[in-house]
Amino acid sequence: MWIAVDRVGKKFINCSFGSRGTKTGQLLWEKLKKKEIGEVMTDHWRAYAEFIPETIHTQSKAETYTVEGYNGILRHFLARLRRKTKCYTKSLEMLKYSVLLLMKHRNKELSIFN
Repeated sequence: MWIAVDRVGKKFINCSFGSRGTKTGQLLWEKLKKKEIGEVMTDHWRAYAEFIPETIHTQSKAETYTVEGYNGILRHFLARLRRKTKCYTKSLEMLKYSVLLLMKHRNKELSIFN
C-alpha cells in the first residue's frame, strides 16, 4: 500500500494498493496529478525517481516523518495491518475499503459521524 498525505493540512490525500514497485507508485501518482502539488518528500526508494518529476522531488528520510506517522495511525486502528496477528487481510478489496474508510474518518469527510 502506498499513501500520500498533506503535510500542511494534515490529511490523507489518496492511496494505491499493490507491490512496492514502480507500477503501484505510478497508479498513485496518476491519482495525484489532479491535485495541486507543491513539493513531494520521499525516502530513497528507487521507484520514486521513475515517475515523480525531479523539480518537485526531495529525497530525504528526515522529510518523511508525516507519512510515517500516518502509517502508524493505519496500523494502530486497523488490526489487519499489524504484524503477527490473527486479523490479517484475506481480501485485498476489504483492505481497500478499511483503509479508505479510516482515511475519510480521519479527514472528517464522513457525514454519518457528524
